[in-house]
Amino acid sequence: MALHATARESNIIDSIKKYFVDNLVTTEGIAVTFDVALSEPKIQGRMVDRWVACDIGTIVLESVSEVNFELFLCTRRDNEGFRLAQLRDTVMGYLTNAGSAGDGKKSIPFYQSSATVAWTLLGGMLITDVIESRRMKGPDETKYKILTVRLKFGAKV
Repeated sequence: MALHATARESNIIDSIKKYFVDNLVTTEGIAVTFDVALSEPKIQGRMVDRWVACDIGTIVLESVSEVNFELFLCTRRDNEGFRLAQLRDTVMGYLTNAGSAGDGKKSIPFYQSSATVAWTLLGGMLITDVIESRRMKGPDETKYKILTVRLKFGAKV
């Protein structure tokens, strides 16, 4: 028996990837990787000095399902961590509606993905929590923070 589109891990992961590529890469010009490492990624043959690494974690499938993931916000050659603070502010803008008249919650569009046909919008995944770590420094002078994000969405299981 095939899984319903709302219960497919590939749709969940593809939707999260699309959200960050569309917003951080395309709109903001920030490098994003879905391979977690604190080392500088090469993007089209050049090293970058600010990037976001996304690590998709646990998925709990129920009628109200949940997915947790971590965003590693990283900078290099960043005196006093000012550029890390700017990166954090930019990313948080895509995770919350802080200061809006609403409840401050934001959604990530949830798609049925496909390699051959147009994607179909299934609904949204509500960002319910964003937990921010302290600022940390790697042995290679990479400065980073980790944002732990929780999404909730309806699924047919």
